[in-house]
Amino acid sequence: MKKVISTDKAPAAIGPYSQAIEVNGMIFTSGVIPIDPATNTLVEGDITVQAKQAIGNLAALLKEAGSSCESVIKTTVFIKDMNDFGKVNEIYSEFFKGECPARSCVEVARLPKDVLIEIEAIALKEA
Repeated sequence: MKKVISTDKAPAAIGPYSQAIEVNGMIFTSGVIPIDPATNTLVEGDITVQAKQAIGNLAALLKEAGSSCESVIKTTVFIKDMNDFGKVNEIYSEFFKGECPARSCVEVARLPKDVLIEIEAIALKEA
């Protein structure tokens, strides 16, 4: 049985999809972008600022789902410019410590709202 996960502490869905879905103790998130959920506006700044907001939004969504960054098993990171890979890693390592999840990082031509980063995750629900 699947359960829809939704929180106002992460950006609302901007289309016909859910923020996250729980199935059999696993959490599957949609891509999360650097929107401030309090104002519903894109955070202004470079990749460091946007990465911190996007991953922070992901952490808030995971918390609502009964999980955390420590329980993430796989992420996919989409970035506008692969030259920002090192800066993204710096921010990423602030949220994912110890046994880090598996990860893919892909440079893309364009992201929703022309953001610089989007991240999605698969995590285990915590007991």
